[in-house]
Amino acid sequence: MASNFIARTIRWSAWTGCEAGLEHVEISPVDGGIELAGVVIGQEETLRFGLTYRVRVDSAWRTRDVRLRTAAGRVLHLESNGQGIWRMNGAEQPDLQGCLDVDIQATPVTNTLPIRRLGLKAGESLEIRLCYIAVPSLGVSPHDQRYTALEPDRLYRFESLDSDFTADLPVDQDGFVRDYPGLFRRLP
Repeated sequence: MASNFIARTIRWSAWTGCEAGLEHVEISPVDGGIELAGVVIGQEETLRFGLTYRVRVDSAWRTRDVRLRTAAGRVLHLESNGQGIWRMNGAEQPDLQGCLDVDIQATPVTNTLPIRRLGLKAGESLEIRLCYIAVPSLGVSPHDQRYTALEPDRLYRFESLDSDFTADLPVDQDGFVRDYPGLFRRLP
């Protein structure tokens, strides 16, 4: 699955315009998996932030290594065995047990991880538990979400089971979000 993946670059702006946020991510095959390396300049409520991240997934799109750094100097390193056992900055994290993916609040790129990993058929829906990373605090907590394939390889419904948030996400041929209504717009 990942072995035939072609490297690419994607950019998004905040839905309300570039002044509120901009992201650049480079996606590359590496060591039998995929690496997502990006930079986000954004704003959460009135707080402006800068963030760099690097996410590595294996050939089955299971998250294995996540590194984040804010411009203010906060650092986070998550490691997973791909089976739901996590370490954060070197320490085991029992509260994250069972999580297979990460969701970095400031980017739509992490929605691709469960979309690719689950391989849902038309109308199929699955609930997942993942590591939600708040930005800019870099706080990590387990969150429950549901993905539904409305049109496989084209349109997925995302639902946060910890809130009432729902979004229909159009994706490209590789499962990367085109636009995230109300939050992010893909740039040409």
